[in-house]
Amino acid sequence: MAIKTHTWISLWFLLTTPVILWDVGYCFMRPRSMIGGDLHWIWEPYGIYQNVDLLYGIPALEEANGFTNAQSLMNILETILNLTYLYLAHISPWPPATLIGFGSAALTLSKTMLYWAQEYFCGFCATGQNDVRTLVVYWVIPNGLWLLFPALIVYTLGKDLVGQLGLADRAEIAAKERKSE
Repeated sequence: MAIKTHTWISLWFLLTTPVILWDVGYCFMRPRSMIGGDLHWIWEPYGIYQNVDLLYGIPALEEANGFTNAQSLMNILETILNLTYLYLAHISPWPPATLIGFGSAALTLSKTMLYWAQEYFCGFCATGQNDVRTLVVYWVIPNGLWLLFPALIVYTLGKDLVGQLGLADRAEIAAKERKSE
């Protein structure tokens, strides 16, 4: 059975890989990646972000808050799964690739929902210091993309999986009917 692929999903997995790895690098290299650190030049835009989302800033680092690095570790797993999906869907076709892409997107969606929920339930402890414009431009929109696209991928690949399962079920029924004749 041919693997059904979606260009936009493959592009999302491909184009987000360097972004995710750049983010992981920033998180794991703190404090060297932060303002004043010898490697900050690699992560210059984080000079703004570390003050927008304090989980990425000095307060979380000083408090030894492990959430930022824990979610970065999850990002590595998700990226490995994304690249595995791309390989199995486009280079070495394997029908269960759809399940890997679905699982990866579901992990990303769940982790991002947890990130937002954690922020809500702590009373906006990491972002509450921002004015509305700063919060929307630097936190809601960028992080919202990590809700929107994975949700759309889960929906799309989920539909594909249901179709594949239906096809397999119909094939099994047909085989049993032929066998009983």
